[in-house]
Amino acid sequence: MRRLLRVLHAFSLVAMLFAATMLLPLAVSFFSNDGALAIYGQALLITLASGGALWLATHHARGEVEGRDGFLLVAMVWSLLPVYGALPLILHDPSMGFTRAYFEAVSGLTATGATVMTGLDELPISINIWRGEMQWLGGIGVIVLAVAILPMLGVGGRQLLKAEIPGPMKETKLTPRIAETAKGLWLVYFVLTLACLGAYWAGGMPFLDALMHGFTTMGLAGFSNHDASFGHFNSPLLEAIAIVFMLIAGINFASHFLALRRRSLRPYITDPEAKAFLALMVAGVLIVALQLWTTGVYDDFPTALRYAAFNTVSIATTTGYATTDFGQWPAFAGFFMLFLASFATCSGSTGGGIKMIRARLLYAQVYREFVRLVHPHAVSPAKIGDTVVPNNIIFAVLGFFFIFIATLTTMTLLMMASGLDEVTAISAVVATLCNVGPGLGAVGPASTFAVLNDFQIWLGSIAMLLGRLELFALFLLLTPVFWQR
Repeated sequence: MRRLLRVLHAFSLVAMLFAATMLLPLAVSFFSNDGALAIYGQALLITLASGGALWLATHHARGEVEGRDGFLLVAMVWSLLPVYGALPLILHDPSMGFTRAYFEAVSGLTATGATVMTGLDELPISINIWRGEMQWLGGIGVIVLAVAILPMLGVGGRQLLKAEIPGPMKETKLTPRIAETAKGLWLVYFVLTLACLGAYWAGGMPFLDALMHGFTTMGLAGFSNHDASFGHFNSPLLEAIAIVFMLIAGINFASHFLALRRRSLRPYITDPEAKAFLALMVAGVLIVALQLWTTGVYDDFPTALRYAAFNTVSIATTTGYATTDFGQWPAFAGFFMLFLASFATCSGSTGGGIKMIRARLLYAQVYREFVRLVHPHAVSPAKIGDTVVPNNIIFAVLGFFFIFIATLTTMTLLMMASGLDEVTAISAVVATLCNVGPGLGAVGPASTFAVLNDFQIWLGSIAMLLGRLELFALFLLLTPVFWQR
């Protein structure tokens, strides 16, 4: 019981920190006079009061969050913070109902970008800024922010960071102290976001649009304050800027951190994922562009390349912006982009999916088995670059891949059983489980997830949470071994 109280105490601190993030949309509402000011006052007070009450009730149990308790806290944060995140949305539009408001907030905090909202251009600007800010916070993780501050309040963070950071190489240390690591990651994230915002603004975006899209580009998240998404701007320059920053955000932030700290490009050169990620992006864009051109979707190759480059990079990096209804493209293009989204981004990035490092490890293991078939007695270790990967990591990746495929299949079947057609069902699950945003069919870029019923919406919310926490962190809580002493 004391362990649970300790976790609840840590959660209360995270909730109060989250309340402070509502000050930004509150300020935007105040200065823009968009009529939503009272909404943020109410939401902030509810969040702060509930967090404070929980803090007082559990203050006697304060202490270090250790071992598996970190997974419990991470699961609580990602499943309960969206309740607070949904408050401004449901207070603004009570007709949304809790199910859809929670889905929107989960989509925000998991940096997914699937939306149930329409009429975005007419919304109060502060509502859209709040949606974008949630995606920015979710991009690198509220937990990483928290572990930079919680140690000062008597709650340590190493177990939290280990539970939160995606990818199999979680033991790599960037700095000797976990708080310094978290602060360093957030500093890099903040600086890159400012650079993205500044580039958009210089490229002709209005400032609040640039702020919104700076948030959601670096979070690889995809919310926009326009129903036409990024296509609203119809600007090749802004699309090029977005492509650059989506690619930057798709690379491991540890590499950005080390490059900034050492003032060298070597961390990128030695990053085994970054080169594969960038090469895959180039190849993917060319494949889609050639198909669009040869099938007559666009009359000339430069136009095909423009639309293929933006939309392929956007979907493959799990950002989810769109400049056209790619659901009307040949079926291969849409499914190929979703296929890329399932594994293309690097571990430690703000993207979703199984991550490039796991895909490379799976390939290395398959090749290893081929060698064993031909040379049964040969020693053939799995390698990433020149590094031999221990078998325990290989086994963990194989286990992860199995549970990923099992979850994808089960949720797709449930979506189909609830009445969705095959294309909509599988693309909706891929789009939510891999934190992409738009899918195909009824949930394509020209539509929203509002067409789904409540059961399907809840499935989507669960899929987004599972995808953001890379499955194990939530499924672990359902196993008896987790609760054994």
